[in-house]
Amino acid sequence: MPEDINYLPRSLKSKTQTKYAFKVARWFVNMLIKKKQLIIKEYKGIENLEKVADGAVITCNHFNAFDSFAIQLAFEQGKLKKKKMYRVIREGNYTGFPGFYGVLMRHCNTLPLSSNFKTMEKFIAAVDRVLEKNQFVLVYPEQGMWWNYRKPRPLQKGAFTFAARNNKPVLPVFITMEDSDVLDDDGFYVQEYTVHFCEPIYPDPNKKRAQNSCGMRDKNYEAWKAVYEQTYGEKLTYSCDEKQPIKEKKAL
Repeated sequence: MPEDINYLPRSLKSKTQTKYAFKVARWFVNMLIKKKQLIIKEYKGIENLEKVADGAVITCNHFNAFDSFAIQLAFEQGKLKKKKMYRVIREGNYTGFPGFYGVLMRHCNTLPLSSNFKTMEKFIAAVDRVLEKNQFVLVYPEQGMWWNYRKPRPLQKGAFTFAARNNKPVLPVFITMEDSDVLDDDGFYVQEYTVHFCEPIYPDPNKKRAQNSCGMRDKNYEAWKAVYEQTYGEKLTYSCDEKQPIKEKKAL
């Protein structure tokens, strides 16, 4: 509900909570890396991040609960002084986690979505404010996590509407992966991540907001597709592209 959240708190208490949450998160990420539960092989295209030093909407594919940590570490590779990255998260992640994960979800510069219209008004105002301050907003435009799914999925317009309405670029990020030699607790190979920063996509001042939203979304998808095809060495196809002939049932 609107009264339950202050999206951009400025009090000393909230700043202390955020500082503590990031400190705990850093410890947790370091532990994941040490145990090889999170393996980042390489960062590519950091210069593209540095091109948008005045803020941007960052988009990324979503396939693992820890990919947000990979993006944070990648973001810190850029030479961006005093810049912050805020994360758009789903409502349930903000309200549904107790304990350790709840601290991270509520205090690590998160911007939770809401099913309440009035709360969403506050959310949109907060996103606008972040971009107005030349900071960064991370959005997962696929709007869902598919575990270790390697292909780009259809993108929703929200992230690109934020960029267009604030005249900010979109910075497409696509994470590719490959099997490591480490097995996780479930017997699957831990994936080694390569974080690719693509060329930023800018809104066209001669186009309306809706046109820019759709155009930037399409360019984002094409950028992800190019990374996928170049990295994996194969054309991007989906199983639904393969049209199966319909077998007619014989009349009894």
